[in-house]
Amino acid sequence: MTAQSEAALETGLIETLKQMDYEYVQIAEEENLQSNFKRQLERHNHKQLAEHGRTEFTAEEFDKILIYLEGGTRFEKAKKLRDLYPLDTADGKRIWVEFLNRHQWCQNEFQVSNQITVEGRKKCRYDVTILVNGLPLVQIELKKRGVELKQAYNQIQRYHKTSFHGLFDYIQLFVISNGVNTRYFANNPNSGYKFTFNWTDAENVPFNDLSMFAQFFFDKCTLGKMLSKYIVLHEGDKCLMVLRPYQYYAVERILDKVQNSNKNGYIWHTTGAGKTLTSFKAAQLVSEIDGIDKVMFVVDRHDLDTQTQSEYEAFEPGAVDGTDNTYELIKRLSGNSKIIITTIQKLNCAVTRNYYNKHLQEVKDQKVVMIFDECHRSHFGECHKNIVNFFKNLQIFGFTGTPIFSENARGEHTTAEVFDSCLHRYLIKDAIADENVLGFLVEYYKENGDVDVMEEKRMREIAQFILNNFNKSTYDGDFNALFAIQSVPMLLRYYKIFKELNPKIRIGAVFTYAANDSQDDEQTGMNQGFANDKVTADELQAIMDDYNGMFHTNFSTDNFSAYYDDINLRMKKKRADMEPLDLLLVVGMFLTGFDAKKLNTLYVDKNLEYHGLLQAFSRTNRVLNEKKRFGKVVCFRNLKDNVDKAVKLFSNTNAPEALGFVLRAPFEDVKKELNALCHTFLTRYPDMASVDRIQNEYDKRTFILAFRDIIKKRSEIQIYEEFDADDPAWEMTDQQFNDYRSKYLDMTLGFISTENDEQEKGGEDTPSMVAEDQQGEITDIDFCLELLHSDVINVAYILELIADLNPDSEDYGEKRQHIIDTMIKDPVMRNKTRIIDNFIRENVDNDHEGFTRSKADGTMDLESRLTEYVTEARLRAISDLAKEEDIDEKALVKYVQEYDYLQREKPEILQRAIKQKKGLRLLQRSWLLRSLTTKLRNIISTFSWE
Repeated sequence: MTAQSEAALETGLIETLKQMDYEYVQIAEEENLQSNFKRQLERHNHKQLAEHGRTEFTAEEFDKILIYLEGGTRFEKAKKLRDLYPLDTADGKRIWVEFLNRHQWCQNEFQVSNQITVEGRKKCRYDVTILVNGLPLVQIELKKRGVELKQAYNQIQRYHKTSFHGLFDYIQLFVISNGVNTRYFANNPNSGYKFTFNWTDAENVPFNDLSMFAQFFFDKCTLGKMLSKYIVLHEGDKCLMVLRPYQYYAVERILDKVQNSNKNGYIWHTTGAGKTLTSFKAAQLVSEIDGIDKVMFVVDRHDLDTQTQSEYEAFEPGAVDGTDNTYELIKRLSGNSKIIITTIQKLNCAVTRNYYNKHLQEVKDQKVVMIFDECHRSHFGECHKNIVNFFKNLQIFGFTGTPIFSENARGEHTTAEVFDSCLHRYLIKDAIADENVLGFLVEYYKENGDVDVMEEKRMREIAQFILNNFNKSTYDGDFNALFAIQSVPMLLRYYKIFKELNPKIRIGAVFTYAANDSQDDEQTGMNQGFANDKVTADELQAIMDDYNGMFHTNFSTDNFSAYYDDINLRMKKKRADMEPLDLLLVVGMFLTGFDAKKLNTLYVDKNLEYHGLLQAFSRTNRVLNEKKRFGKVVCFRNLKDNVDKAVKLFSNTNAPEALGFVLRAPFEDVKKELNALCHTFLTRYPDMASVDRIQNEYDKRTFILAFRDIIKKRSEIQIYEEFDADDPAWEMTDQQFNDYRSKYLDMTLGFISTENDEQEKGGEDTPSMVAEDQQGEITDIDFCLELLHSDVINVAYILELIADLNPDSEDYGEKRQHIIDTMIKDPVMRNKTRIIDNFIRENVDNDHEGFTRSKADGTMDLESRLTEYVTEARLRAISDLAKEEDIDEKALVKYVQEYDYLQREKPEILQRAIKQKKGLRLLQRSWLLRSLTTKLRNIISTFSWE
């Protein structure tokens, strides 16, 4: 029995959509697409046209519309889609043209088409397209059953580079499916496969099957609502974001409560699941409801006030008003501001002090909706009571990843007692299953006795352990780490110990030296780390002075907030112009509310339990890429019972399997799994000769899949503290792994090149559902090459190895070969191996005396020499290509230079050069363009040095 083909999937989906009252329209090419768009736009705007006694746009008017829609970036076009266009007619009138009905989202015109042909850098035919009011807003890419879904995602990324343009720049959503797995994502090129999502029901049960997904997600009202209300235009990053299903259901539940009742409620969404985006959408949509006067987002710390304000501003500048002080808050409340962010402390001051609340007498009777951030913390005390008693027409909603239950209430109120019922749940086990957050690897360094006795020896041992194992935990510094410490005095002692150990990593520390208004109980681990009278501002300033010296900044305790913000940016490792902070020592700061995808490790010498524990652990579990498989936590205290209790409580179950789902398996279990994989692999491929004998594609695919499993498992286990590559208990030695890895790279990279060639050849007139059979199944594999690349093996590292060479030493040949072998083993660097080999031959082998002399007198500048060498080598490669293809060399140089500057291809340069060649037929020109493009890409890749 053969697997269901892509054609069958496509036919079945179209039939399903037709049964859901979608109009099927045959659109062959872009000209037909524009004609259909005109008809649908006229149909959608029939009332506006009827006001002028018309049913159609004139050809000139439609050209104006197309010109208007053509301009701008993809992000700017998403704005145009949601705006009205003032079309001025020839007779001096104005028609307000609507492209998308955002308010009555069911009242849009829905069509479906398939195999639309688009001419870009190459000609492509897209699988299934959903058109709304004639615009292609949803694109569906299908793969036959059995093909890895990531290949459909990769196909869309290729379309971004080769063909999407014109009206297809208005795509808002993509859907990918192989029949049994289906995911959706916003039109945000290269955001990564990790940011594609399942659709689910309100209980978080996924709809993976394409037919089931279509019945729910492609319901015209649901899809219209997603396009109209639940796509966010992120102004900060200039990109589109789409809500995940649990975010959608949470907002819908809040809207329902506001519109149909006066009841309160809270949202329990696990830490790291995108609470800020959910709360922003809730606040924004609640503010648009008739009868709502004010929407307030209330946080319990000034730093979170600032952080939330900046995040909201990134979503939509000017959408909310922040409040720097209580007086400013009064102005916002009594003015026209619709959405306001403030702290609970400022709000409490405003409603309790007569000086302020006398200005709020009118507001106190208005319809006010408050959304409380992190409602597991300080919203249970007098401040909260004062606020809810002041406003007479108030509804409150809370967001939390770790609610307060009777188990962790410590005698206080529970979240349900304060906020009423839970409106929607999305627990840590749900998020891990959906791959929206990562699980935790928790390791216990050792059990200690009286941890309150700060023993110098113990602390020094821990500090040395952290430094010794930092590279292993953070993948050679690709990620960074937090160190949570019990108290400020203890942090200061640790900081001094680290300095004495002369670390090679960048270490900082932060704590507040004045009491914060919202300190939680020390035993929860949630206190903010403020100093007592034994710790002076001078001690914090000394730490800041070290920081200033390390990063060339100028912070002091007088501008502490700027210091905090700078640490925040360096820990997030987002800006290329900022050196990152590798390890940050904290007591309470950064253990809640801090979201950094590049943070993967938490060291703990601190008592933590329940919500404090899970909040701290969750700093490490943000999704980033394949290399980051889980958040790593190393405990220097025996917190195992506390960890187990917290996981069970916030998984809403006492079942033991909850632990296994949230916490990674112990080292010995993973070791057994890896050894089992290696044993099976070596039974089939006992030596290199057995791999060399592989000839047909099916056997190559079998080898690739088998070794890929080993790559994945080895990448997972090597971050464990107990991992030792030289352990004789391994079924596969480190040398064997590297030998098979070389075979794997040779085989996979060969297929990647073949796949690229096939796509170039087959793209002009072959539908994807036919081309997939021509390409063969092996191109449907995700080779996971990113797991084999170490960021340490870069040009700077290779130059260091070259600089260390001594051409007169006995081991020169061995060290030289080590450089070449190092590059060959790395999938990113291996195509540059020949260049480095020639560079060493020219600058070291053939110039012993000059190389040695320049090292001795300090004049050696290998980087400049290499840059010059690579530049000349690239020009020679381009010149050789020009001669080989008989094409204008200047055109090829310009093409590469433009790519250097723009970081994107400009095929029109090559097209103009090809036109100058006489006697070429159209097909020959097309083939030459593809050949030149492929070879120039190889040149750009080979001679790209960072």
